Amino acid sequence: MKVLNLYSGIGGNRKLWSEYCEVTAIENNRNIAKVYQDFFPNDKVIVTDAHQYLLEHFEEFDFIWSSPPCPSHGVSRFWGSKANYKKMKYPSPIYPDMNLYQEIIFLKHFFNGKWVVENVVSYYEPLIKPQQYRSHYYWSNFNIYGEKRDRRFISESRMDIYEKKFGISLKGITIKSERKLKVIRNCVEPKAGLHILNCATNKMQKSVGDFEK
Repeated sequence: MKVLNLYSGIGGNRKLWSEYCEVTAIENNRNIAKVYQDFFPNDKVIVTDAHQYLLEHFEEFDFIWSSPPCPSHGVSRFWGSKANYKKMKYPSPIYPDMNLYQEIIFLKHFFNGKWVVENVVSYYEPLIKPQQYRSHYYWSNFNIYGEKRDRRFISESRMDIYEKKFGISLKGITIKSERKLKVIRNCVEPKAGLHILNCATNKMQKSVGDFEK
């Protein structure tokens, strides 16, 4: 199965996918792409703009996963809109990045395979209704089974907790310390990545029960 992994980061969603997947990963940060390649040496990694790559290459794949940038959609952005930014250190209000909805509409109408677009729970009512699985939104052309409630379990400042929960270690990898935390926080939990792929390929016997452990 040919899989396109857009905005791949270091590959949290990809970690537990079977080796039978032929994965092409797209990441625009060269340093992050190198970490991904080290983790998954058999994957094809391309350093380029994922949004444009999708438009030009979508027909080449059987399954597409996209995780567009989330900072302009998340609830912390709305907290900042009513705060004293200098005092509270909340992010300033910005326009939501509409690449998210462009990709959902595009995939829904033009892609013949299975697809999923992942993002955080937004501070606004989604313009296109998603499915919710744990603490993330998913738009897809297949049903995503399992727990729907928002379930957060990780301290935002504890690198060791992320590494243990995700089974991903960045020790010895050359990224600035504060950047490492951001990079691993941006990962989709590997068990969630496996669960979503199993939903897409109807391999539920390996998915729901395992993710509850």
